[in-house]
Amino acid sequence: MSNELSVLQGQRCVQSGHRSCMRLHQGDCIRLRTNAGVYQVIGIDDDHDRCWVREWPLTSQGSPVFEVPFHQITPPLSADSA
Repeated sequence: MSNELSVLQGQRCVQSGHRSCMRLHQGDCIRLRTNAGVYQVIGIDDDHDRCWVREWPLTSQGSPVFEVPFHQITPPLSADSA
């Protein structure tokens, strides 16, 4: 496995298990289980069950990026609810 850090267009992950299947794509808007805010997925690491997100919408100064384990996110918001 390469240690290169790259973000590819169209990255995606499929999380499945005992709960319903969740499809997560780069650019999706999500909510965290512990916070009511909306966050945008900017990178996905399905080998380590985590993704990188930033608060959405962006502020004029930008929004800090942070790592979130998959189990701490809710399914992506539909286009109708974002």
